[in-house]
Amino acid sequence: MSPRPRKVTDEELFTATYAVMNRVGPRGLTLAAIAAEAGVTAAVLVQRFGSRRDLLLALSRKHADASGAIIDDLAKQHPSPLAALRAYVACMAGMAATPAALARNLAYLQIDLTDPEFRPHVMRQAQATRRGLRRLVEAARAAGELDPRVASAQLARTIEAVISGSLLTWAFYQKGSAERWVRTDLDAVLAPYLSR
Repeated sequence: MSPRPRKVTDEELFTATYAVMNRVGPRGLTLAAIAAEAGVTAAVLVQRFGSRRDLLLALSRKHADASGAIIDDLAKQHPSPLAALRAYVACMAGMAATPAALARNLAYLQIDLTDPEFRPHVMRQAQATRRGLRRLVEAARAAGELDPRVASAQLARTIEAVISGSLLTWAFYQKGSAERWVRTDLDAVLAPYLSR
């Protein structure tokens, strides 16, 4: 006798988990809330993953390369590499639509940085992000948008730092939208390297 087919996929459960994570911080993230979002019982999640921690680890593992894929998708959607970079800024700023949303994301990041089982996944994600940003810088250089002498690895690292730091400072000052705030800082960093 073959097993019954699953009524909900792991991907649907991950999507439900992300939706709940975007509404609540780690303390409010329960299997019951995720199950309600997915339209299943908490027992389904326990059967599939074992525990909330194991679900989050599976999610972290599965999406460790997601940021690099997002950058690559944006590069395909935009004929200009710098436009793709600005679109990536908009994606990142979306995580900080409000100071509370940014605080929730930082609470999850704290787990990623301090828990030895989560840390390799966040490191892989950071590396994928930096590689993706470097590809955009190199494409912008090749397209004549940036000075050909630009050190792509260093500029990608600086862009990565500026985006992260800018999101934090926006939360401090809360002037205008997060996207506009980060975009202004990115443009200031890029200005000396733009082709004239």
